[in-house]
Amino acid sequence: MKLLSLAESKSCLKLHFFCKGLILAFFFYSGNEDFKPEMLKGKRVIVTGASTGIGEQMAYHLARMGSHILITARTEAKLQKVVAQCLELGAASASYINGSMEDMAFAQSVVKKAEELWGGLDMLILNHVSPAFLSYFNSDVAYMQKVLNINFLSYVTMTVASLPMLKNSGGSIVVVSSLAGKVAFPFTVYYSATKFALDGFFSSLRQEFAMKNTNVSITLCVLGLIDTETAMKAISGVVQISAAPKEECALEIIKGGALRQREIYYEYLSTRIPLLIRDWAPNLLDYIIQRNYNVEKLKD
Repeated sequence: MKLLSLAESKSCLKLHFFCKGLILAFFFYSGNEDFKPEMLKGKRVIVTGASTGIGEQMAYHLARMGSHILITARTEAKLQKVVAQCLELGAASASYINGSMEDMAFAQSVVKKAEELWGGLDMLILNHVSPAFLSYFNSDVAYMQKVLNINFLSYVTMTVASLPMLKNSGGSIVVVSSLAGKVAFPFTVYYSATKFALDGFFSSLRQEFAMKNTNVSITLCVLGLIDTETAMKAISGVVQISAAPKEECALEIIKGGALRQREIYYEYLSTRIPLLIRDWAPNLLDYIIQRNYNVEKLKD
């Protein structure tokens, strides 16, 4: 491994003091936020990728808050179980539609079903993702197109289809992204490319909404490693870092959307500090990231 230069070492010291000030400022500012579960009572919410993991947990939180919920994923049997649990937890209503987000017609049909069910929409939570795994980039352009369709273009398609209803309700778009959409990680070329695309599209769209006085908020959720079954299986034996709980992560996403926050970071320090290091000492960040991988366990 490359040794750190003197300049990079000095940058580390500067970063240490800067991080302290930033963290204090964050906690002072966040203390003014006031989330109440009642904010979601009776709200009409679409949650994609909701048969397992973070999406499933978001559906359960929304059910406890008394929301109307429409969930989607590929596997019908899993969605049926989630809907049944949501109704037991107190959802105002709970429905599902199953299909693949690789098909843009299906992505549009989800929004159409919400309109048929409720006549409007208050919150669109975009959470679905193509199955991911760690591997070296193998130059498979066809697979890159598939991942782009699922992880990015379907998000755009659903946003466009939802906008008339969201404009009428003054609603919210919540985009579940990743630290891998802010920082380059090895072995995630396909996944990371789509997450960077989400940041670019929705951050630019947010500015246009502001300039046109469009009363629709966009919340980008930058997540670290979460202990979903899919993520744990993907990194098993290769990545040596701890994962945050999906239940708490799901609640933070909902809070961020309800409060119409620009971005949320979960867990905060494990996602914000790498961004600071990226800007101050990118070679240091590369070194830190690479040390967390057991490359011998990775299949080429």
